[in-house]
Amino acid sequence: MSAPSAGLVAHLLADARLPVAGHTQSATLEPALVAGLPADRIPDYVRLRLRTVTRVEAATAVVALSHQRSGRDLRPVVEAWQARTPSAAMRATARTQGKALLRLVARLWPESAAVHAVAALSAPPRPIVLAAAADAGGLSPVALAGLVGYDDVQTVISAALKLTPMDPVVAAQWVHHALPEVDTLAVAVATLTRPGGIPASGAPQIEAWAEAHAVTPRRLFSA
Repeated sequence: MSAPSAGLVAHLLADARLPVAGHTQSATLEPALVAGLPADRIPDYVRLRLRTVTRVEAATAVVALSHQRSGRDLRPVVEAWQARTPSAAMRATARTQGKALLRLVARLWPESAAVHAVAALSAPPRPIVLAAAADAGGLSPVALAGLVGYDDVQTVISAALKLTPMDPVVAAQWVHHALPEVDTLAVAVATLTRPGGIPASGAPQIEAWAEAHAVTPRRLFSA
């Protein structure tokens, strides 16, 4: 059986029907709405994430991919990601997602050296595991960064459909309007190769919402 194209692999990894997709996640939209974010500002929230939290995740994945393809140690990349993700709740979520994603990619690419290298790490976060999937599936750095950005947008908007009364056509429109920003993000981080180049673009309000959500007893999404 021939290997699928990298484009189809990217479609697979971005598919919301994956068992490890963002079904349990709202990308912190749930606590944002609880705190008073108006529903019509959700597109602004998406843009904010793309320029901060998601930018760090996409850059981390790209640098991890560079390290994997050149045989370098992944631990400095994980450490750089940790330093740029100050919220303990967000780090825990990323590691939980990474664990689930690793189970999937180990099944899809059981002979991949990149997947084995990531599996040897202690609780690798999602962007590190996505980089292994990108290596195994033949994705370019810009395709990987675009995948991270697109997946984050879809997670937020899918959660919005469950959290607020709205027309699904409007939700699709919001995703479409965010695509140029995803492309901009992907191009901006695609050339990164070293942990020190990962941007430290924090989002204190999103981090505060994530921490509050982690201890909220009644919630629809885990994070």
